[in-house]
Amino acid sequence: MANNLPNPGNSGVKKKHKSIFREYAEAIFIALLLALFIRTFIIQAFKIPSGSMQNTLLIGDHILVSKFAYGIHIPNVIPFLNIKLFDDIVLFQRTPKREDIIVFKYPKNENRDFIKRVIGVPGDLLEVRRQKVYINEELIKEKHALHTDIPQQSRLVPRDDFGPVVVPSGHLFTMGDNRENSQDSRFWGFLETKKIKGKALVIYWSWNAEDNWVRSDRFGQILR
Repeated sequence: MANNLPNPGNSGVKKKHKSIFREYAEAIFIALLLALFIRTFIIQAFKIPSGSMQNTLLIGDHILVSKFAYGIHIPNVIPFLNIKLFDDIVLFQRTPKREDIIVFKYPKNENRDFIKRVIGVPGDLLEVRRQKVYINEELIKEKHALHTDIPQQSRLVPRDDFGPVVVPSGHLFTMGDNRENSQDSRFWGFLETKKIKGKALVIYWSWNAEDNWVRSDRFGQILR
């Protein structure tokens, strides 16, 4: 009686199917790991939700942010759960320069990201007098500052009259370019440098929600 032999052709097809599936799965897994690595350590995209940086940044602008411009941040939050495991650690930390545009964790709620301009660096004596910024008792010429209101003289309004204060070590003083419509260091204090997420580099996309149209003229604008 003849023995039934396995069909080598069918076995080869099954192995081939398994091999193709495994290759696709591995490729997807590697791509996800690479994307996560790039987002965590190299570059990340952000969308501008408010007008606090007008006219430098408009609502609906999409920007790319360098994650290593000021050092290497050790991941300390569980993704999607926003559970912080330990305090912020930054390797090879570098201090931003005045007028750099930075993205950082909002000190009052670290689950939110803010974007502002660096105005004062460690050691600076900073004061705001009737909307004008003085650093080390010298008036700073600010080409980016946008003012929409008449200067207030009341000391009860820190947005127009603030300080003088000395920026402590390991901290920055930040302000939005839209000075009358920005929650910044005038209201919540100095920013710890280890809370910085990165440096804003370029606008890669912009959408005008009011007109339902793309602002193509803003594509590729370098942020300074």
